[in-house]
Parts: sequence; structure tokens; C-alpha cells
Amino acid sequence: MTTNTNTSRRHFIVGSSAIATGLAIGFDFSLMSEAHAAMGTGTTAMTPLASPEIGVWVVVKPNDDVVVRIVRSEMGQGTITGLAQMVAEELECDWKKVSYDYPSPAENLKRNKVWGSYSTGGSRGIRTSEQYVRKGGAAARIMLVQAAANQWNVPASECVAKNSVITHTPSGRKTTFGKVSVAASQLEVPKEVPLKDPKEWKLIGKSVNRIDGTADKVTGKQIYAIDLKLPGMLTATIKESPVFGSKVKSYDAAKAQSMKGVRKVVQVGDTAVAVIADTFWQAKTALDQVNIVWESSPNENVSSASIKKMLEEGLNASDTFVGNTNGDVNAALSSASKKIEATYFYPFLNHATLEPQTATAKWTADSCEAWVPTQDGEASLAAVIAASGLPADKCNVYKVNLGGGFGRRGAFQDYTTQAVNIAKQMPGTPVKLIWTREEDMTQGRYHPVMMCKMTAAIDDKKNVTGLNMRLSGQSILSAVRPAVVATNKGKDPVVYQGLDQIGEHGITYSFPNLHIDHAMRNTHVPPGFWRGVNVNQNAIFIETFMDEMAEATGMDAVEFRRKHMQNYPRAIAVLNAVADGIGWTKPAAPGVFRGLAQMRSFGSYVAAACELSVKNGNEVKIHRIVAATDPGFVVNPAQVARQVSGSFVYGLSALFEEEITIEKGAVVQKNFDTFGSIRLYQMPPVETIVIQGGGKDWGGVGEPTIAVAAPAVLNAFYRATGKRLRTVPLKNSGIKLV
Repeated sequence: MTTNTNTSRRHFIVGSSAIATGLAIGFDFSLMSEAHAAMGTGTTAMTPLASPEIGVWVVVKPNDDVVVRIVRSEMGQGTITGLAQMVAEELECDWKKVSYDYPSPAENLKRNKVWGSYSTGGSRGIRTSEQYVRKGGAAARIMLVQAAANQWNVPASECVAKNSVITHTPSGRKTTFGKVSVAASQLEVPKEVPLKDPKEWKLIGKSVNRIDGTADKVTGKQIYAIDLKLPGMLTATIKESPVFGSKVKSYDAAKAQSMKGVRKVVQVGDTAVAVIADTFWQAKTALDQVNIVWESSPNENVSSASIKKMLEEGLNASDTFVGNTNGDVNAALSSASKKIEATYFYPFLNHATLEPQTATAKWTADSCEAWVPTQDGEASLAAVIAASGLPADKCNVYKVNLGGGFGRRGAFQDYTTQAVNIAKQMPGTPVKLIWTREEDMTQGRYHPVMMCKMTAAIDDKKNVTGLNMRLSGQSILSAVRPAVVATNKGKDPVVYQGLDQIGEHGITYSFPNLHIDHAMRNTHVPPGFWRGVNVNQNAIFIETFMDEMAEATGMDAVEFRRKHMQNYPRAIAVLNAVADGIGWTKPAAPGVFRGLAQMRSFGSYVAAACELSVKNGNEVKIHRIVAATDPGFVVNPAQVARQVSGSFVYGLSALFEEEITIEKGAVVQKNFDTFGSIRLYQMPPVETIVIQGGGKDWGGVGEPTIAVAAPAVLNAFYRATGKRLRTVPLKNSGIKLV
């Protein structure tokens, strides 16, 4: 394999999304940086040379310790453990001896991207890398077995590996992985690498303990990016224009420059000013004293009210993109005996990671290093290369533990770019950039705002003959990946998540006449991939309207869904699971009401049912939630259950509390006092049902369930009060969770 150490900046940035999943051996690792020692446990330092590589995914030490290479990011979701389980399953090693490390994206670039994609988002951590990481483990096992067979001068077919021990079956001779690891590392990687049948799995599917330092997280020992300390490091904080798109006109730094600990006040690009100081508090206090004048912008006239007016216009506009259609909806509507209609609104949402955006960079004329809490090491490296002005082989990124991601730290590397641009103004000095909470809240990449009009046609036999769904709102891809939109002739395919004709986000209902389209109405507020993305609002739109159609046709909500789901047996299975789990056909306790919802997204089938009561017409108490998820295959059932429970924290917080509003072009919400989350006492117990539907496709876990939280509650609320709530968050309707 060719090593490329002279990659140009443009070549890397353009080509950084390519994926190579081959196996390789014989490469030497140099120690990355002394700074790794400052990162604490679960660091990203590569394994030293003394430990031979078996392929590219596995390192086996002489004492039989196994190090699994992990390139996806850990944000609490358990991806590291799941990926290691898959490698260890095929490797047949002793799980108690497994640890992990993180190949830097620069090393991946030098080795022609042998580790594939570094991106962790869209619930892809497991499902889009399972094939090649399992093959990495299997290839390493084959090589270790062959090395032992060579030493014994016997056919490899007579040898088996189990629990890090290789046995020659006819003679009973044994050796360990560590004893043959050097010899194995010198063998050619097999080209044909068969994988186990799922029926043979012993580790995949087992709820093993996590390997990424749970104890250190609980005790506070784990180092997150905001905690990072390097010798001679300074700290910076920054202020961008509060109105998106505006620029710095002028600033007066005289007072700030004279304050204690302040090293420099600098302009960052066209839109921001930063203060570099000895400590964060010194930098923040000084930045508050910098008098910044911003250029005026037409965006100053934008407000939530004007945005909503624009979306309302889109509900009846003709300039739309069709996402899913069959039959003739207009004919069905014109001949209907009855029509029902509903209009919905879903707001902007911030990611609000507990750790605000942060990154550390050190720049010299010859090199640039960055320490980043990133969901995509390759994207971070591309940002460092672009901002540093240096060739790719002079740059590197070290991943530090993330204090939350949810989509904010993947495609969006603005904070990494800022850190490098600031460090360039202090050459040779590591500078850690920390955003204030206010900066993090007002400079997000927000979940897109959206409205929807649902219209159904019902005939004289109480059958739904047509369904029309008009989406009006923002496109993420038009801002983030315009080339994808251009390829689709102006359409954003991500808008239709959960509503597509086929695929991982395909709709799970059939209607004789169906039409789903989108009036694209973009704003100056930057959109982003927020955990679950567009399926969150789409599930509210279609799943609450399914209840309305069921009522209009005189059918039970579950039976109505089943009637339209006959082509989707896995969707019916999760629906049936939650209906049975909640006791749908049995009377609820007095004053308790039920609701449910189902959806397919990120390749998984999910459903939720809840029981709630309402006091004084507006105080909602959710007593219990039953959730079913079918991702096809489950690597770690306990971790799936945790992810499902966590999804309801996210989904219910968005339903009851969260929104981002705009006044005079700027975000109104500045902190957690105005952008809230549900509290522990408000969180209902969640009973998780895990179904393994199998098939050839693997589905995601971290995002799908979020979508069904809100519609299940909204449907139950209607049964409790007789009120249809179609505007989120519910706090704006005077509804609160108790």
C-alpha cells in the first residue's frame, strides 16, 4: 500500500469522504504526541511499535492483551464497546483482555484510508461499519491460527482459536495469541474472509460491560476536551455576530487588553472577535469589555413571526418538490365524501451539548495540531488543513472525549476552524478555545423549522382514499451539502425521512392515493443535523394524523394502522409489541389514557406506547412508556435499552420545553433557563422491547426512537382532554410535564 505524505490541502479536503475498507499489515507507528499523556483514560494514542499489528484493526501484545482500533466517536452511546465486540467475536479472543485505541485521521490519510469512515452520525456507528470491522477481526484470527500452524508444521484447518488460545485439535497442543502475534503480523492478509453465521455468535448479542471508562465518567476522572491541559497552554473565548451573516465593522480592545491575564485581543475571520488569556474567566471577562460594532444586515429584520408567515405561504404554494407519490390524490380529494385537515408547526432546536463547543490548537509555520471533541475526525482534519494554510502531511487531529455531540460536532467544524485561526495569532503556543454557553446557544446549527398541512380524503364507506402531505420549511442539505441538492434537481432528500417510498427512511403505510411534497423555505438561520433530524417532526405529523383518520373512520387507532401496514410486517411487529406491552385492549386505570406511534428510520423499526394522566387540563403526568425497537441485529442489548431510554429524554424535552426563536435576526434564547430540558422527576419509566428482525440490513439505535416519543404522548393527551395539539413546544400552549 502506498504511503502518501505530500497530499495537497485541496486533494484531501475534496477526497476526505472516500472510504477504503481493505486490510493491511507491516506499517510502523510513531508515537503521535506527548500531549496524549494529558488526555487521561480512553485516549487516542496509537499502540507502540513493540505490539505487532494483525491486519489494521487488531494489535495483540505478548501478554495476550488485544487492542482494537476504533475510528468512530463515542458520545455515551456505546459505539466503542459495540465495535470492539464485533471485532472480538470474529477474532475469538478473551473479552476481558480487550481495550481500544484511536488511529488519528492523519494516519488514516497516510495509509490510504484503511480504516474507512470516521463519521459518527445518522446512527451509523455500528450499522455501516459492521461488515469491514468484523472482517478485520476474522482476518486477524485466520492469521494467528496460520502462524501457530506454521510453527507446528500442521495444516491450519486442524487448528481452532478460542478465548485467545489456539489449539491443534488432533494433538491437543496449545499456544496463545501473544506467543504467535509477531509471526502472524508478518503473514499476508487473507483475501477471502468468511464471517460467522449469526447463529454462531457468542459475544455479539451479549450485554457486556463497556470498555470506555464508565467508572472514570462517574468519578469525574475522565478528561473531556474542555478539561484538556497542555504545557504553556492559553485559553480563548470568542464572540460571533449575534445576527447570522453580519460582520465585524470595528472593535475597541483598549480596556480589555489592559486587564489581568489578557495576552491578545484578535479578530477571527470577518465575523468574530476573540480574547486570549491565561484562564477562561479572564478571557470571558475581558471579552465582555470589548466594544464590538457589527455591520448592519438585512437579516436584522427577520423574526420568528416573519419566518412563520413565510412557511404558511409555502403550505399553499406551487413551487414544490415531490418526495413520495402514487395514484391521484387530487381526484381522491375531489370525490371524497369527507375531508379532514390539520396544520402543524415544529420550531428550530439547538443541540445544547452539555460541553459547549471547544477545541485546542497549536500552530507553527511547519505544523498544526488540534485536539478536538469530534464526531468526525476526517472533517476536523479537513478544517485544520484548510485553516492552517499548511499541507495535509503537516497537520494532525487528536480526538478528545466529547461532552455530547448529537450532530453538532460532525459536519460542522466551525469551532475547530476558529481554534486554528486563533492559534495562528499565537504561533507555537497551544490555545484552547472555549465557547460560553451564550455563544453555544446563539451560534448553533439548528434543527430545521417546519410546518405541515395534512389532508385526507374519506369515502362513503369510511375508507381513506387519499392522503396529501405538504411540508413547508427549511432544507438542511441546501446549506450544508448543496451538491447533493443540485444532484437531485433542487430537492433535499433528507426532508422526507420516514416518508420515503423505499429505503432506510421508507414510509410504513400504504394508501391508494398518496402525495408528499416540500415547499423549500430557507432562512438565514443555519440548519444542522440534530439527533433524529427530520424524522422527528415527520413522525408527529403523520402519526398524530393517523389517529385523526382512525377516529374519522370509526376505527381503533391500532387496527387502523394495521389495516394500512400489511406490506410492512416488521413495522406491524413493533406496533403489536408496544400495544400488547401497554395493554391496549384492556381498560386503563381510571383517569389514565393511552397513545402510541410507530416509525421506520435509520434502517430500524420502532414504536412507542404511553400511559398518562392530565390534571387541571394542562398538567401532564406520564406514568409509563413501552418502547419496541427492531434494528435487525443487536450487538449489546443493555446498551440498546439505555439508548432507547435516553431517546425519550430527548424527544420529550423537545415536545414540552425546547425551541429557538428569532428576534431582529438573532437567537433569543441564551442559556438553559430559556432552553430547558425535562428533569429527572418528570422522566417516566421506559420498558424496552428489543426485537431482532434479522435480514441483511443493520439499523441504527441512537436516533430512531426519539421520533415516536412526541406523537405517542400527543395522541394520549387528546384522549385525555379532547384537544389536538399541533404546535411544538407544548409550553406555548400552557401545557407542562409534571
